Amino acid sequence: MTNLNALTTANAQRWAGAKLARNFTSVARHLTAPNAKARYQAVSAKTGVPWAVIAVIHERECSQDWTGSLAQGDPWNRVSVHVPAGRGPFRSWEEAAIDALVNCAPYAARNKDWSIGRTLAGLEQYNGLGYAARGRPSPYIWSGTDQYRSGKYVRDGVYDPNVVDGQPGCAGLLMAMMALDPTITFTGTTITPPISVKPISAERPAAPSIVNPAMGSIGAFIANIFNAIFRKKS
Repeated sequence: MTNLNALTTANAQRWAGAKLARNFTSVARHLTAPNAKARYQAVSAKTGVPWAVIAVIHERECSQDWTGSLAQGDPWNRVSVHVPAGRGPFRSWEEAAIDALVNCAPYAARNKDWSIGRTLAGLEQYNGLGYAARGRPSPYIWSGTDQYRSGKYVRDGVYDPNVVDGQPGCAGLLMAMMALDPTITFTGTTITPPISVKPISAERPAAPSIVNPAMGSIGAFIANIFNAIFRKKS
């Protein structure tokens, strides 16, 4: 049986040293787009699972297809046939997502520790702990980073050490999303992603005023004259 505490520590250490080996920006932009974020936040409000975590699960399970269930990618308006099977049908993507997080293993909504190590361990649980049992980084988490090279379960119970997972992993997605949206936090603290992309600032320059005239304006011309006079007197 996999030791969850050990997996949490291992994933925290991998995160601290991870670098992206692929470009995640395009996918991250879709996941952090205002309309998508609002839908993830609605599910987060009902489950307590951070919206960014919901977003990366959605990407991994069905490439952010809104007709696919968060649980396993099956259409949410039918009874699911893949594990977890027998779920649904549901009335909406949101209803299916809440069911996946609340009622299906690993019961992500029960988690109260959203530190980065525990978050990544929880995401690995969501996919399965077969990689951890082998002592290998899970591609579900680390694909597309320098922490992963090869190895993938090509079907249930069948592991191929030579196959490379082509999907973006959850860790790389979170790094890229955090670079685009600095409001993404874990346990109330903004985590600086280990990549060299500066977050987009939401701040706007102050509007021109008497004390802060616009460059090239009459106000700026007069302010320069007063500054020159006072510099001479001093």
